[in-house]
Amino acid sequence: MKKVVSEEENIRIDKYLSDNTEYSREFIQKLINNDLVKVNGNKTKASYKVNINDEIEIYAEELLEENNIEPTKMDLNIVYEDDDVMVINKPSGLVVHPGSGNYNNTLVNGLMYYTNNLSDIGGDARPGIVHRIDKDTSGLLLIAKSNKAHEVLSDDFKNKRVKREYIALLNGVFKSGSATIDAPIGRDKTNREKMAVTELNSKHAITHMKVLKRYEDYTLVSCVLETGRTHQIRVHMAYIGYPVHNDPVYSKDKATSFGQYLHSYKMTFTHPITKKELEFTAPLPEEFESFLNKIEIN
Repeated sequence: MKKVVSEEENIRIDKYLSDNTEYSREFIQKLINNDLVKVNGNKTKASYKVNINDEIEIYAEELLEENNIEPTKMDLNIVYEDDDVMVINKPSGLVVHPGSGNYNNTLVNGLMYYTNNLSDIGGDARPGIVHRIDKDTSGLLLIAKSNKAHEVLSDDFKNKRVKREYIALLNGVFKSGSATIDAPIGRDKTNREKMAVTELNSKHAITHMKVLKRYEDYTLVSCVLETGRTHQIRVHMAYIGYPVHNDPVYSKDKATSFGQYLHSYKMTFTHPITKKELEFTAPLPEEFESFLNKIEIN
């Protein structure tokens, strides 16, 4: 549920939602036409202009479920698995779950082929998905197989009990040994596919960054998230003037199909059922490692 604040009012609801959600304006309009968006409990029209304190509910899952999300055979890199959880090392280029315009060849399709035992709290379109990482971000992702595990892990993520460490290669040579970026993140008003540091419609965001190694034109860093905003590391690094290398969205340089050099390297969490403390790491992707070797030699 989204609640409209004063500076957001008098905007068409289809535009408001496309600016403040992951969905396109076309998909939002489709939801509205199927009575899957409600304002203050009532059906609405795309032309409706939002008012302060409007409460907006979106039932996107019902439309996504109609698109026949099929199990797909896929090579999953499973780091850990038991009856309640899985830890996956996701490759760069793989979308986590079906969304507007993309219903096939996602990690969810692969998980559905691999097992019937996935939590259904997230709906049919997101079985097992407790959190996500960007399509072109590689590394560790935590999956819930049981509903009880999903409930506990969701609460753990919400209350920052799951610790995540990323490794990123930044453009430029960062002079200090470490930094903490405390800057709010919200939807970019000129490009809905991007996020930005902004005071408008934003959420608190903190990233702790530490230098691991400096190269002639790059800096390898570790990033620890205190919050989990969309594109957080990518937005924060670009904001301080050191964008993630090869980022097709937040770097001004031309990017290859591999996407941003950002890897979810380490994850530490308490098992939702056994309460055992678990920690996992995932090696850098081959392309990431090869590029580091190349700039080391040069």
